[in-house]
Amino acid sequence: MLKWLITFLLICPTMVQGEQSSLWTQFIEASKNGSEPVLPDFSFAGYRYSEVSIPVVDHKRFDVRDFGAVADDGKSDKQSIIAAIRAAEKNGSGIVYFPLGRFDINTADDELEPIEIRGSNIVFRGEGADKSTLYFERDLPPRNPKKLYSSPYAIATLVEDKGDVITRVTSNARRETREIIVEDASGIESGDWVVLEVLSNSPDLIDYELGTLTPEPAWTRLLEEGVRVNERHQVSAVDGNRVSFFEPIHYDLNAAHGWHIRSFPHLEEVGFENLTFEGGWQSEFVHHRSARDDGGWSILKLSRVVNSWIKDVVFRDVSRPASISASAATTVLNARIEGHVGHHAISASGGSTGVLIAASEDSAGMWHSFGVGGGSTAGTVIWRSSFAAHTSFESHASQPRTTLFDNVSGGFFPGRAGGAVKNLPNHGMHLVLWNFKEIDGPDQDFRFVAPDSKYWRFVPPIVVGFHGAGTTFHSGQVGVIESLGEPARPESLFEAQLKHRLGALPDWMLKIRRSLKDK
Repeated sequence: MLKWLITFLLICPTMVQGEQSSLWTQFIEASKNGSEPVLPDFSFAGYRYSEVSIPVVDHKRFDVRDFGAVADDGKSDKQSIIAAIRAAEKNGSGIVYFPLGRFDINTADDELEPIEIRGSNIVFRGEGADKSTLYFERDLPPRNPKKLYSSPYAIATLVEDKGDVITRVTSNARRETREIIVEDASGIESGDWVVLEVLSNSPDLIDYELGTLTPEPAWTRLLEEGVRVNERHQVSAVDGNRVSFFEPIHYDLNAAHGWHIRSFPHLEEVGFENLTFEGGWQSEFVHHRSARDDGGWSILKLSRVVNSWIKDVVFRDVSRPASISASAATTVLNARIEGHVGHHAISASGGSTGVLIAASEDSAGMWHSFGVGGGSTAGTVIWRSSFAAHTSFESHASQPRTTLFDNVSGGFFPGRAGGAVKNLPNHGMHLVLWNFKEIDGPDQDFRFVAPDSKYWRFVPPIVVGFHGAGTTFHSGQVGVIESLGEPARPESLFEAQLKHRLGALPDWMLKIRRSLKDK
């Protein structure tokens, strides 16, 4: 059971609206005295833990025109783009450059296979969104026709090595700490990226995972296969068999459950910037009607990457703009989703850790907007972003946990979280809604366990400063609620935690705040 949450509720009643959050006060005190905070520390999300800006790299430029691409001629440029990528990979780094104009991909002349990026330090760069456009004429068919969501992404990173188990964890460790003890650390070095993982259906672990949420027999993935955690961490130091991480772990480790460390082969410093990605999706979206609806125009998949980014881009008329999967310390910044409604917006999934979706806008209002997918994703932050009133956030089951929606505005209602019944609940512990502004109509006695549906199941979340429409919440289904109806202080939890850790906000964040204020 969530003893930390129950204890906090007993000692900390609902605060007066608009005052400083008691949860924030407890977080600061816990950082001083080494006790357990109620709030997770989300400040390590994003490119290089958000401590520095995304770089404007000056790698050698590989202009797609030099490999045969011609803008605006209506002919396929796919092979030219692939040739530019391979040349950049052979060089060890490179900017795959797109000048002004439209470049065509997946035309009638092309094989309908993804464009793969197999090396680090590869950056797609254009002259600016709506100046350099990659146009995806045809949709990619599903890998499995019976699985409508199985269409591949048109451009994807590829790391075939999935890593090996290095050693097992031998001692317990508390969430929001940074050290573990392992059986043999001889195969681990400072700077390594590793996966801290467990898969166990031990009843006490399932009980811990669900807290006050009652499991249902149909949740077979959890009850039969077990709780799955696979957080990605960078090693800061190794001392004997003591391994320290830069960022905190977000889950209590009980060594009896079989925790271990796996290597994490990955790419680094992969980026997409100053581009428009436009698809051919022109139909009215119907959920699960067809593979074209669910994933035909899926554009970018960053898989098994760290310290990578998508910034200053537009996605228009697509099914799924981008997915960050099995990755860490990666940022999506100033992404706009426009045009026809598609299936998903942008999400972190596949066990990703520390993904930041920042200052982004889903004006199309995708069926599932910004959020998290499955695969025990942790430490995701959606910060100062927005989506249309006719949609809501995504939390796509398969054990996502420790997610922060911070200063987000958009619709808020059940039914858009996603996920099969066997993979429920939609979200595990530590879903935090911080100063969420609802822009659709109000709900009274809003529930995180739907009484009239087998879907929509959440471990009771933390709700602070929820405001905008007048929604109220069912008291038995919220872990902590503060400042309902009015924004709380600090204004942004992510910013406050980052400032607390660094001593001051980094310049890139100050610039983003100013630019958002000027809009």
